[in-house]
Amino acid sequence: MIGITSYGGYIPRYRLSRMLIVQNMAWYFPVIMAVAGGEKAVANWDEDSVSMAVAAAYDCMKGKDRKALEGLYFASTTMPFTDRINAGIVATALNMREANAVNADFSACMKAGTTAAISALDAIGAGTRDNILVVASDQRRTKMATMLEMFYGDGAAAVLFGSGDVIAEFKGSYSINCDFVDHYKGHGKDFDYAFEERWVRDVGYGKIIPEAVKGYLAKYGMKIGDFSKVIYPCYFSGTHAAIARDLGIDKSKVQDNLHNTCGDTGSAHPLVLLVAALEEASPGDKLLVAGFGQGCDVLAFEVTDKIKSLKQRTGIKGSLAKRVEFTNFQKYAKFRNLITADLGIRGEANPNTALTVLWRKRKMLLGLVGVKCTKCGTPQFPSYPVCVNPDCWSANSFEDYEFSDKAGKVLMFTGDMLSASVDPPAVYGLVHFEGGGRSMFDFTDCDLSQVKVGVSTSMAFRLRQVDSVRGFTGYFWKAVPQTEGGGA
Repeated sequence: MIGITSYGGYIPRYRLSRMLIVQNMAWYFPVIMAVAGGEKAVANWDEDSVSMAVAAAYDCMKGKDRKALEGLYFASTTMPFTDRINAGIVATALNMREANAVNADFSACMKAGTTAAISALDAIGAGTRDNILVVASDQRRTKMATMLEMFYGDGAAAVLFGSGDVIAEFKGSYSINCDFVDHYKGHGKDFDYAFEERWVRDVGYGKIIPEAVKGYLAKYGMKIGDFSKVIYPCYFSGTHAAIARDLGIDKSKVQDNLHNTCGDTGSAHPLVLLVAALEEASPGDKLLVAGFGQGCDVLAFEVTDKIKSLKQRTGIKGSLAKRVEFTNFQKYAKFRNLITADLGIRGEANPNTALTVLWRKRKMLLGLVGVKCTKCGTPQFPSYPVCVNPDCWSANSFEDYEFSDKAGKVLMFTGDMLSASVDPPAVYGLVHFEGGGRSMFDFTDCDLSQVKVGVSTSMAFRLRQVDSVRGFTGYFWKAVPQTEGGGA
């Protein structure tokens, strides 16, 4: 039996009301008032498709052996690098093994996530690989006062495929691949170019998704009524409902497209919706999921009893529950680099990233791997040649120790208005980890007024710097104080 063995999800905590966009930008394009309902998820300034993928991947791998992964497939249309395996950054952040493992990027269309899933299942079915993690994530920039700005949201989902402890058995797939262009982003362009909405709705979503679903049903001799949930992306509510009518799907069996709570998360959205369905699924449920973009992928799964024993994840449901309202439209525009602001003289330094150091220290910088003394058991980050325990002082007697999944607490902190920051003040401080070890970290996803000594923390993989001159994005880990609420 092959299929899904785990899942995880990540939706950024910030939610931007579409009505706030209307209030600020409808003077320029009044048509956006027609889609002013609900809200969308907005990534923080130090988040991108890679960092969100890491968050979803960690959520998926709770209770799972990351060293057992034999492959990581990363799907996105907003990858930071065009000539560097972005999946390799995610794999290193997971401290995944480097030997006999395959990392690959899937991109260039909205169904990249489902295509990556089919590729992973094909490899597992052929017996050449097992335990392949598929992560899909997107953070798409849009021009202001456009329908795409209203529709697009940010998010990520991760699904682990394998042959052991399967929680949802794979029941086959069917694909249509065609060069249907509803939108595109040309080389070197910052924004999608979208064609007329009627074209996208009527010929795209409205015809290609039903054709692919019907193709699957015919291939496997099944009926649409056999499925407990039918999952497909479409941010046009009328077309979403029309597809269900065309296919004869009972309204109760159509998966909510999450348009009103997080928006369309791009290549991640089919897997985001699949994870949301798995969170509510029971043994015996049959799930049909479709991914749309230059054609359509359709995959089916049947939930097994193993889902009962899966450790609880944050997932999509948990991420949505962590909602914080984003009330500052100008800050949102700056976070998206839609306006230019001066970071001051302290923000002018633009050093070249030392790729030699990044290579030698990759486990420390991307995986947050420190060391643990084999003589006294004291963890430390970063690593030094001598144990920091004053009762030990042993030299060169260490083993790797991962801090990325360790909880901690704030020992001291400050808010710095002089440091260059997209979201001033820059908040940073000393974190003490459960089980030992302490180090200085930048804080993120918090307001200075809410941070207190003793507050619990978790770690998050985030952007550290973006070298716009050379096109290099650097990452490191930041501490997330577990505060309640907090606006932006």
